[in-house]
Amino acid sequence: MEHSFIQFDGKKIHYQDEGREYDNVIVLLHGFLNSLDVWASYVYTYMRASRVVAIDLPGHGLSDTYGEVHSMEFMARAVKAVLDNCGITHCVLVGHSMGGYVSLAFADAYPYMLKGLVLLHSQALMDNDMVKENRMKACKAVQDNRSAFVVGFIPELFAKDNRDMFNREIKDLQEDSLRTSEEGIVAAQNGMLVRPSRVYLLSELECPILFVFGKHDGRIPLELGLSQAMLPKYSETIVLGNASHMGHIEERKYLKMKIYNFLQSCYLM
Repeated sequence: MEHSFIQFDGKKIHYQDEGREYDNVIVLLHGFLNSLDVWASYVYTYMRASRVVAIDLPGHGLSDTYGEVHSMEFMARAVKAVLDNCGITHCVLVGHSMGGYVSLAFADAYPYMLKGLVLLHSQALMDNDMVKENRMKACKAVQDNRSAFVVGFIPELFAKDNRDMFNREIKDLQEDSLRTSEEGIVAAQNGMLVRPSRVYLLSELECPILFVFGKHDGRIPLELGLSQAMLPKYSETIVLGNASHMGHIEERKYLKMKIYNFLQSCYLM
């Protein structure tokens, strides 16, 4: 598989671009502490019939860190720069967790580029006071002991009953996430902390939106997610009964098929 870099604001953004002979395009954005490697099996499957772009968001994977705050708008500009470099004018955008926040910022700025949007374990509200306090505590914990924070953070993203089953995947994610620098972690947390609400955007977008929630996800309460899924003009909702916050791993086979079907339907509209 081909990995590439672009120059963006004086530094480098890392991405992967496969299946360039196809017109239907899917763009994959990982969540906090992850990298484009989390999508490896999705890229391998989708590239046989679609163009697939996976991006390391600023401060993650092999992409550079730019400052103390990576706002969602800044990261959306990085995504746009990659797509412009690839000559891509339209896509279905998939964002997991923090990647979903970036996807909403992208949709706000460049709605004309979207054929569809997938919000995977993500939502459109700004942080409440408790979440903001937790983000500030996380920044302090990272500064005290980055490795301990990363190693402890990853298992909590999985449903308790799934942690033994996905022990290998958890260890791989921990190893991958340990590549993320203290500066990159803090910049991402600061960016999420200051992000605005984009609930209004859900009812304004003309493209279909697919919402994916985990029944056991403590970070995105199901009631909150379902209330937002009622807002768009065109929407679909998937609730994963055996997943927490990592449905693309916990229910990989099922979700891989569902996202691809959504991609196909968006390009038929």
